[in-house]
Amino acid sequence: MTVLLVLATFVLFLVVDHFYSKRPAVRPVMEVQPQAGVGLTLQPNVVSGFVVPDNVRYHPGHTWALSESPSLVRVGMDDFASKLVGKVEHLALPQRGQWIRQGQKLATIQRDGTKVDMVSPIEGSVADVNDAVAQNPALALKDPYGEGWLVTVQSPDAKTNFRNLLGGALARWWTEEAASRLQRRVPAMLGALAQDGGVAMDNLTAQMPDEKWNEVAREFFLS
Repeated sequence: MTVLLVLATFVLFLVVDHFYSKRPAVRPVMEVQPQAGVGLTLQPNVVSGFVVPDNVRYHPGHTWALSESPSLVRVGMDDFASKLVGKVEHLALPQRGQWIRQGQKLATIQRDGTKVDMVSPIEGSVADVNDAVAQNPALALKDPYGEGWLVTVQSPDAKTNFRNLLGGALARWWTEEAASRLQRRVPAMLGALAQDGGVAMDNLTAQMPDEKWNEVAREFFLS
């Protein structure tokens, strides 16, 4: 039921954005060519305590996509996901050459013996895997939009895939809604969502029992 509500909200946002903007609801992002070993250049906004860069596009399951060429897309988890995960023992990523589908399993996070999947924002063949994150999963939590990226994907239909993602004002509205829903879901973390500088705490669910964390993570990650 919760998943249906999230998807319904997503559709509503798309309709609102369509009628109140002269642009298409979601545009493919500008091409960016990051240098190897250097974090991505971002245009950050902080929404309800979470960093929401303008030049990436978001899947409602809290993963992001950044276009590097017409068919090459870099993928990672967003700041909301990194703070909801909080800590991670193991991060299982797909293999190079593996075909992944938009909205289906991309990676598996293991925390305190419990596992939860994250879904892919894009469809295509995995071109590269961030071996640094595979060896040190905490990097994905510390720098989710930069050195903590997860995979790159050769996506033959990237343009169409990007139309299904959230960007700009729509992404900010969605993040605000997700933060409000998290507060309602876990009232005890109300004070943790806006710490110094308006940024949420790194590990929002530190005091949450494992079973409860798994339930909440699955709800927000749509897995």
